[in-house]
Amino acid sequence: MNVTEVPAIAGAYLFEPAPHADERGFFARTFDREVVRSVGIDPDGFVQDSLSRSALGVLRGMHLRSGAGEAKLVRCSAGEVFDVVVDLRPDSPTYLNKEYFELSGQTQVTLYVPAGCAHGFQALTDPADVSYRIDRPHDPAEDVTISWADPELAIPWPLPVSMMSERDRQAPSLADVLDRLRREFVTAEVSP
Repeated sequence: MNVTEVPAIAGAYLFEPAPHADERGFFARTFDREVVRSVGIDPDGFVQDSLSRSALGVLRGMHLRSGAGEAKLVRCSAGEVFDVVVDLRPDSPTYLNKEYFELSGQTQVTLYVPAGCAHGFQALTDPADVSYRIDRPHDPAEDVTISWADPELAIPWPLPVSMMSERDRQAPSLADVLDRLRREFVTAEVSP
């Protein structure tokens, strides 16, 4: 398994497996604790695995969590997605940078998204299955969503959006979310 640092997002990595292919198809190791540990990520820190299935053109995002945030390993296990990460960590050297990836069931590449980064994707196939491995139990009270169409982000979504959740459709602007996160951070620092 090869590991590649993502220069535009500090602390993000791509884990590229070496599939073994034959007439039956392929076999690929998609998680290796020692490889994950080699780049400073605690492999035992992940507590939940989830899977989403999306139809062609479905958009999910842009999502992040408030509080301590949420680091995740993301992999398209079947189909293909256009994947987006935006660094929203104020102390990061890549603050407000964004990066785009095409994740595919053909390659089984896994993307590590550090806590404090917004993440979203659009399905490029019908269906597209995306697996998530997260480092904290999900708490809906900490869910934060940023408008997928925010002009400041100007994400070049490759397809017309066929469907999205009502939460994603009604999401606030990046500026509003950054203001909310700053207020929460100040409140957390002041609290005893």
